[in-house]
Amino acid sequence: MAAIIELENISKHYSPTIIGVDKVSLAVEDGEFVTLLGPSGCGKSTLLRMIGGFEEPTAGTIRLADKDVTWDPPYKREVNMVFQDYALFPHMTVGQNVAYGLKTMKVAKSEIADHVRDALTLVGLYDKVDQRPQQLSGGQRQRIALARAIVRKPKVLLLDEPLSALDAKLREQMQLELKHLHEKVGITFIMVTHDQGEALVMSDRVVVMEKGRIAQQGKPQDLYDHPASPYVANFIGTTNFLPGQIAAGGDDLIRVEIGAGTISALPDGARPAGGVVTVGFRPEKARLLADGEGAQNILEGRIAEVIYYGLGLRVAVEIGNGERVFVDSLLPDRLALSAVPVVGAPARVAVEPHNVFVFEGSVAP
Repeated sequence: MAAIIELENISKHYSPTIIGVDKVSLAVEDGEFVTLLGPSGCGKSTLLRMIGGFEEPTAGTIRLADKDVTWDPPYKREVNMVFQDYALFPHMTVGQNVAYGLKTMKVAKSEIADHVRDALTLVGLYDKVDQRPQQLSGGQRQRIALARAIVRKPKVLLLDEPLSALDAKLREQMQLELKHLHEKVGITFIMVTHDQGEALVMSDRVVVMEKGRIAQQGKPQDLYDHPASPYVANFIGTTNFLPGQIAAGGDDLIRVEIGAGTISALPDGARPAGGVVTVGFRPEKARLLADGEGAQNILEGRIAEVIYYGLGLRVAVEIGNGERVFVDSLLPDRLALSAVPVVGAPARVAVEPHNVFVFEGSVAP
């Protein structure tokens, strides 16, 4: 598919020492749902605002549908933005809010009512057309903001932390509604969030940002299963990190001394013996071994903490040198709590070599 948005070496410098975005190049395909993910201050919102024309870049080029729009103001770009606070007009009805953008575009009055009806029907709120925003719930106001944005039929819809103001349960519901809305309208969505769960659920592609640059990008599953750095592994999901040194290298199975023992891993390239590395593995990829059970990688320790979270348990195991690793497991029978590990009891943690990440250096995030 053709790129609808092309960023070429985009930078935003607030001063010689304060850099918001640093030489970012990115292409977004027509109809794609791309999420810019990262912590506060990583540059994701600044990058989104430059795409929308709300901030000017210090350097670089922004193209929309092959047209250079780098210096065009927002109203000259075929994009629309949904803000964190929805930015609905409280003195207008729902219908008037959705119609506002059409009036500024000088759409014929005879057509506006039909467009408003179609947009509100798409988000399931046409029955609220005569109400005021303050009469609606947070989730309903979010959907009205979406209807107002899509009614103008932009080429690209920009979403700046669109679900951050909602409570946890409603946020999960809106994640699926937003994903389904994208599938219905078929236009390009570019969303900013610091919530990795949102990014994984909704996106075709996730762009993880770090200090104004792209740390890694790809399909959600690829980033989760193959993080390029400890930073990405830590931000996309939860990861146990252990510093170590390669005891036996190669381009196949390697052994890493981690202080509490040795752990074998399958590296993504040749790793020479003696190299300093950080190994990592996801809590759900590890398991607690039963008495007498064997495994290729075994870390011995004691149960330090047991956390119950409804569907399963997160068990913290101290393995020596003050290191803790976490093991997640579902409860096959939620009533069988007698099987819950006991704090202080000895434990053996197993993780398969193909589930172990190996990163250069000893610095964990």
